[in-house]
Amino acid sequence: MLQVFGKTFKTFHELRRALPNERACIKFLEELLWNNVPVSPFDKTSQVYRCGHGRYKCKNTGKYFNVKTGTIFENTKVGLDKWFEAIYITTTGKGKSANSLAEDIDVTPKTAALMLKKIRIALGIDNNNVLDGEVEFDETYVGGKNKNRHKDKKVKNSQGRSYKDKTPVFGMIQRGEIFLSIITKS
Repeated sequence: MLQVFGKTFKTFHELRRALPNERACIKFLEELLWNNVPVSPFDKTSQVYRCGHGRYKCKNTGKYFNVKTGTIFENTKVGLDKWFEAIYITTTGKGKSANSLAEDIDVTPKTAALMLKKIRIALGIDNNNVLDGEVEFDETYVGGKNKNRHKDKKVKNSQGRSYKDKTPVFGMIQRGEIFLSIITKS
């Protein structure tokens, strides 16, 4: 059972049935955030004009807005139905990779990674842990051999154990918890 934006959903199927498309999600968000009476995010006291297609105009500032303005959904081309699905999946699972989420909601892994980041920050579960106690760490350089590259991709004076063409990777683990940091060359 999950509570998404004040509404309780027992299953993922129930969420999809309740919010099947963009229009239903926008209506749900307007009801939740504004109680169906639009409020300008720029000036709460301002009168609001309805411009059609889910757009509104703040009388005092003259700025246009919609229900996504000022939320994690602002300036995204991903539909709210996919956002709500991502929130459901993220909050009910034990952690989800961007690739797995991308496959579940049919977006690119890059889009899923950005969505996950925004969701985790909004929920206050972004990974900024401090390690203490017993900590292990290791490092390595990742990259192929220069001799195996195409002629125009080879790096000059990169022979033997040279790391000019390698990416350093550094990992740390606290007994019982995992923290991984990838450090790239500048």
